[in-house]
Amino acid sequence: MDFEHARFNMIEQQIRPWDVLDPDVLNALRAVKRELFVLPAHQALAFSDVALPIGCGQCMLEPKVEAKALQALGIKHSDSILEIGTGSGYMAALLAARGEWVRSIEIEPQLVQFAADNLARNGVDNVIVEEGDGSAGWTSRAPYDVIMVSGAMREVPQALLDQLKPGGRMFLFIGTAPVMTGQLIVNLGEGQFRSSAVFETLAPYLRTDQVASFAF
Repeated sequence: MDFEHARFNMIEQQIRPWDVLDPDVLNALRAVKRELFVLPAHQALAFSDVALPIGCGQCMLEPKVEAKALQALGIKHSDSILEIGTGSGYMAALLAARGEWVRSIEIEPQLVQFAADNLARNGVDNVIVEEGDGSAGWTSRAPYDVIMVSGAMREVPQALLDQLKPGGRMFLFIGTAPVMTGQLIVNLGEGQFRSSAVFETLAPYLRTDQVASFAF
């Protein structure tokens, strides 16, 4: 299979038509080899416009959804980033290509190892994968410039809002099927937050404990 041709088609036929035009995001999609983050049996489908299972009842999101979220976050090279839900490690690698460092939290031990192996194999050395319930964030390295929640939640965890710097951005999928929204939340400072819906989609729920929420 010609992976480079498939990657080109993914960007031109799926990503750009979804109005993902930020050159830095497109460069990250070219640089991070998506086919190396999927299960071997699904390698031929790595660039398809579908969610791909990765085990433990979880999946990689569609490429256009990942790209749209990455663009919405507007990551800078100096940004400290927390990701909730490591999965295969692909989104962590995209975040790491744009930011300074990434701390990624995954509740499934099998996926912690899967993601760590994928990241190491691809030479991504500015991501640390931790095992834990990411709904509580990771306080030891807080606050963060960027928080990416790579799965759906029914409510916004207060613990994550508390770990976002003033001016920081958080992206997450909120709601219940059949309608969920990818939302960008910005910390305006002094306990004020602005939330905006970026697009509608469906995403698998994170496995997590019940947490307190913040109503917008």
